[in-house]
Amino acid sequence: QVQLVESGGGLVQAGGSLRLSCAASGRTFNSYAMGWFRQAPGKERELVAAIRWSGRSTYYADSVKGRFTISGDSAKNTVYLQTNSLKPDDTAVYYCAASSRLWSQGRYAYEYDYWGQGTQVTVSS
Repeated sequence: QVQLVESGGGLVQAGGSLRLSCAASGRTFNSYAMGWFRQAPGKERELVAAIRWSGRSTYYADSVKGRFTISGDSAKNTVYLQTNSLKPDDTAVYYCAASSRLWSQGRYAYEYDYWGQGTQVTVSS
């Protein structure tokens, strides 16, 4: 069984920064893409950022471009999300996810096989 564990969430003032981390444990697997999603109260889960290890191509939601940076280590199945210039609208539970599908680009939730339990990010105004 594979577990993804997120850390680094918390309460921060608007304009502040947080670094989210996600590490995989348990059964060994090859991930081809990893991503960060978020879900705010009353809203659907949305993709924030994704990285495909082959070529290290990245994708960002328009709402976070220029403020968030995704990075990680494919050999360790770890992924990070550096969040800067945080806004109250960034408040949500942030989930990391991993895809073991060779063709995955990491753009859609259905591509992902493993999910973390989430870490809360709260941005105060």
